[in-house]
Order: sequence, then C-alpha cells, then structure tokens
Amino acid sequence: MDVAFSISLPRRAYTVAVARDMLGTLLHRAGLCRDCVDDFLLAASEACANAVEHGGPVSDYRVDAEIDEHWCEVRISHTGRAPDTEALAARFTSERPPPLPGLDSESGRGILLMRRLMDEVSFEGEPRVTVLLRKRRTSCDEDPGSAAGRVPAPADALLLDRV
Repeated sequence: MDVAFSISLPRRAYTVAVARDMLGTLLHRAGLCRDCVDDFLLAASEACANAVEHGGPVSDYRVDAEIDEHWCEVRISHTGRAPDTEALAARFTSERPPPLPGLDSESGRGILLMRRLMDEVSFEGEPRVTVLLRKRRTSCDEDPGSAAGRVPAPADALLLDRV
C-alpha cells in the first residue's frame, strides 16, 4: 500500500496536536503497530513544535507523510532557522553520548528523542528547513491490507491494553 499525505498548518501551538491526530490515524490505518505509531507521533510532535517555535517569517509549516511496503517517512518543513548541522554531527557522532538537559529544562530533548525513536533522521537546510523522519516497516506491523477501513481504538482503550 502506497500512501501519501500532506497538510499545511498555521505556526500555532495547538496545531501540533492536530498534526499528531492526523498522523496517528494515517499510520494506524496503514497497519503500523501501536509502538511504531507512538514512536512516530512523539518524534513528529517534537519536529512540529520546533517548526512552530523556530519557523518564520512565514506563518505556516508543512507535514508530509509517505508510506510504502518498506518505509514510513514523515517530513516537517518550515521557513526559518536551520539547526547547525556541523554542531549536530559533532554532538551525535562523538565517543560520549551528548549530555542531557537538566530536569527543569523546558527544551533540548527533541532531537535526542527523534534520533532515538527513528531509524533515520536528517535535516535539510535553508531556505526551507525540513526534518526527515524515517522508520522501516517491521514484522510487528500488520499486513497493510488488513487495516483498511478500521477506526483506531479510543485512547482510554489503548491504556487498558497496556496494563
């Protein structure tokens, strides 16, 4: 099953939840397992929050997703400041793991989370900054045809399944 999805959202904090809801439904219906969907939602939320905070001067950002039988890919893009790729490379390829932000810090964990949860994370630079999140479809994912037309379970039902 090949799926393509694209949406443009205003750079407002509430739209991070909108992007999560839409991506969650799309990924679930495409047959990804709950753990893979959760990984994508957390990583994409971090990227969307960065787009809301750092995007500009344009007032919107884009979320694009492509799913095929081997890969799931989500791209979050905005105009604005790109992360320093040299600093990122040095931070994530050094012998020692990067230091974590303090417990009371409100930021600084997003890229660490994205890199931990995804198989591939990359950043494309200015003028349109794009965060690429990729994850391989694995054996834990359902047959894509079996999920067609199914509606995701309510969030409280998912919590009961994990107890």
